[in-house]
Amino acid sequence: MSEKKEHITSIGGQAILEGVMMRGPFKTAYAVRKPDGEIVVEENENKSKNRGKFFKLPIIRGCVNFVDSLIIGMKALMFSAEFVDLEAEEETESKFDKWLEEKLGDKIKDIVIYVAIALSIVLSVGLFILLPSLLSDILTTLFSSLERLTSVFEGIFRILVFLGYMILVSQMKDIKRVFEYHGAEHKTIACYENGEELTVENVKKHSRFHPRCGTNFLLFVMVISIILFFFLPKFDQYGKLVQILFKLLSRIVLLPVVAGLSYEVIKLAGRSKSKCVRFFTKPGLWLQKLTTREPDEQQIEVAIRSMTAVIPEDREADKW
Repeated sequence: MSEKKEHITSIGGQAILEGVMMRGPFKTAYAVRKPDGEIVVEENENKSKNRGKFFKLPIIRGCVNFVDSLIIGMKALMFSAEFVDLEAEEETESKFDKWLEEKLGDKIKDIVIYVAIALSIVLSVGLFILLPSLLSDILTTLFSSLERLTSVFEGIFRILVFLGYMILVSQMKDIKRVFEYHGAEHKTIACYENGEELTVENVKKHSRFHPRCGTNFLLFVMVISIILFFFLPKFDQYGKLVQILFKLLSRIVLLPVVAGLSYEVIKLAGRSKSKCVRFFTKPGLWLQKLTTREPDEQQIEVAIRSMTAVIPEDREADKW
């Protein structure tokens, strides 16, 4: 990287326990600092690189990428958890643990990952999709004059629940450390995009806020869902129960569409220099004040190790 030239990359990452996961066009790498100070790195080939053209179509690629991110992110968290010394005491295996290991063998990790993903999706849908919908229905039932504004109140509740969740999570001690690695991930990507050599000193001077952050993606999901759900039919000719059931079902069914549209928006935001686009990404950057923190040099070093492992030889291969 001798020449200093801006290069917007498709490489993205995720903070994990005492480490950083980076995902490039061909490889994914996990870098974790062990309790003894050693940095361990694992690299894996991306299966998604061999997918057909259909899965690369707009919106479809966003849905696929969303599912991939959940799976890869969970695998990265499980990998990092193996090296984090949570307790000094030795853990003893229960009879149930031994039975599972005996019956499922090596498959147990994959099963745990998919069960964890399923639970996280159910909880997320319940908290950020269904709860705001139910709250808006309760409000408009109590105050019938506000019934036409049901979708508006649903959107307001959704944003409030999301912000409240972020504020509460950001106060947890262990999460604060993860957010420091999140900041290291952003700074490292920014350094690479600015054509600078990936050294701790170079990375330190860059911003911890990035337009392609997952925080921005989640905020776009909130906003796009508000707009999309506003134009859905209300089924006023049917009873209240039918209306509520349709609302809840439509929110769940349209979630992949919302994720796909949000991906396209964040893709545009990541490469556009338009003042208009930058204006709409500002709230996401402000929100990153909660989800990122300034990292120390050791955390930056881990992020660099993860980043360098996924940078392709062909600089054009990871273009955003």
